[in-house]
Amino acid sequence: MKRIEPIDHPVNATVTLPGSKSYTNRALIIAALAGGTSTLRQALFSEDTVFMAEALRNLGIPVEADESANTFTVAGKGGEIPADRADLFVGLSGTSARFLTALASIGHGRYCVDGTARMRERPMRPLLDSLHQLGGNIRSRFNNGCLPLEITATGLRGGPAQMAGDQSSQYFSALLMVAPHMRDGLDLSVAGELIHGQYITMTMKSMADFGVQATAEHGWRYRVAPGQGYVARTYDVEPDASAASYFFAAAALTGGTVRVENLGAGSAQGDLDFVDVLAAMGCTVEKSADSVEVAGPTRLRGVDVDMGSLSDTFMTLAALAPFAKGPTTIRGIAHTRLQETDRVHATTLELRKLGLSVAEFEDGLRIEPGPMCAATIDPHDDHRIAMSFALVGLRQPGITISSPECVAKTFPDYFDRLEEAVSQSARPTVV
Repeated sequence: MKRIEPIDHPVNATVTLPGSKSYTNRALIIAALAGGTSTLRQALFSEDTVFMAEALRNLGIPVEADESANTFTVAGKGGEIPADRADLFVGLSGTSARFLTALASIGHGRYCVDGTARMRERPMRPLLDSLHQLGGNIRSRFNNGCLPLEITATGLRGGPAQMAGDQSSQYFSALLMVAPHMRDGLDLSVAGELIHGQYITMTMKSMADFGVQATAEHGWRYRVAPGQGYVARTYDVEPDASAASYFFAAAALTGGTVRVENLGAGSAQGDLDFVDVLAAMGCTVEKSADSVEVAGPTRLRGVDVDMGSLSDTFMTLAALAPFAKGPTTIRGIAHTRLQETDRVHATTLELRKLGLSVAEFEDGLRIEPGPMCAATIDPHDDHRIAMSFALVGLRQPGITISSPECVAKTFPDYFDRLEEAVSQSARPTVV
């Protein structure tokens, strides 16, 4: 249990955050495929990235971890998968499950990818279908398109493939990263709507940073020419924009000012657009090349916003909505029902515990501000729900987060970092 004590002053802080989970896991995969040894600095150490590193070791790719220095050292094998058999456990890490399934498919051997009970419920079929089109041989043990997966790998032919884009961009990123090691490269078309296209942009940037070029045609077709190879390098991981949202929100909530260092206007992380939502709520936002600063208003105002392209931050917005003037409507987030939990329903349940009126619909929710009461928040084993609802406790007395340890998935020291931010302008108040 984690009790959050309210504060009576603005949060004014300069914050340095851990590396992006999305960039860290992409860099681990790409470094494993590179020829030679890469050093990943300012990397995130969390459950998701630890699962990824351990899986790479199980595939025969040496990965040294120095958590005190936030550094991974990866001895890449130039596209070879040394192990011909491996069991790869990914916990609740969607990126690890999707990325490793594609990576193992370029090997030669038998591999199993498995995870927690909830991860076994999360869909994988679009990726599996596309891998079959590209020459892969993967069986879902329970024939439901989910983990556990049994991979009989003989390499990937590559070439043309089509994949539905309305469930997860991680499927596209998984194929793009291993595409240089497909015989015929990759020509991947999007069927239907594509969500979270900015994460594919991040993937392409990461690939380019290690020397491989992928091209995009208007967000509906992606190509990687054969014959390219990743080059080992020293790589600095950018701070996590999703993690930054909680600290920007703390400033918005308390009328303070928070600046996040080393995360600038040129970032490809789509979740940085959360500050534009805060601007619509009345915050002042300043972006520079190497930092972003948010100053909160006297009173936030409610918004009606489509959060489909930055859905990892919709729960942060939901935590601010009770304190705004007027209702807040969040749309475009139906796909989050398939993530760590049914995020739309879980967020609705926890807001209602606070005494708020919340209307839930298929792709979102509408939150009416009003008087709140003390509550013990159940994160539903979802790190983002735990981190978001902790913000409510900065203003509302009596907020306790049950099973706060779930934040270890992406931000193990979140509560310590939040306390540090609060203590920059007053005594520590998170206990």
